[in-house]
Amino acid sequence: MLESHYYDGLIEAGCDEAGRGCLAGSVYAAAVILPPNYENDLLNDSKQLTEKRRYALREQIERDAIAWAVGIVTPEEIDKINILNASILAMHRALDQLQVRPEAVIVDGNKFKPYRELPHTCIVKGDGKYLSIAAASILAKTYRDDYMNGLADEYPMYDWRSNKGYPTPKHRDAIRKYGISPYHRRSYNLLGTEELSLNFAD
Repeated sequence: MLESHYYDGLIEAGCDEAGRGCLAGSVYAAAVILPPNYENDLLNDSKQLTEKRRYALREQIERDAIAWAVGIVTPEEIDKINILNASILAMHRALDQLQVRPEAVIVDGNKFKPYRELPHTCIVKGDGKYLSIAAASILAKTYRDDYMNGLADEYPMYDWRSNKGYPTPKHRDAIRKYGISPYHRRSYNLLGTEELSLNFAD
């Protein structure tokens, strides 16, 4: 059973991101405020759940949460500010959209920048320890998957429905064959080698 909160007596938002290691697409983050003493035995790190379970839990989270929101940072922004800063910015954008103002923030991982003077704590593998971070991981993952499935219709050659933009061999082979799309992160080593001569796909 995951913990319901980290800070005692404060309205606490859990944050997590999805898509940090991808070669293409925006990075997504979510912020979730759950009710005090909330319980849900099914909530866990999104990576530990099946796709069907993630989407079922998304409906539960959106119904049960006091507030939730998703923030997005584009590939162009990622290339300008780097993926770490982009991941944190996506979390800040999610927090900005919450309909209830949090009094503290807990974040999956070990890097974050202060948000509006609020106390915050970084928790390594927090999506497997705290319910609100697990909920945020599920929202970020499913909304990003929806987005990548839409891009896959536009650029089917990259197999994004299967790999969601992650650097699979099939994805990298398609980059070699077809060049890059407008959604690829050009600051990344897209081929996984020293080959840097990349073309744009039509």
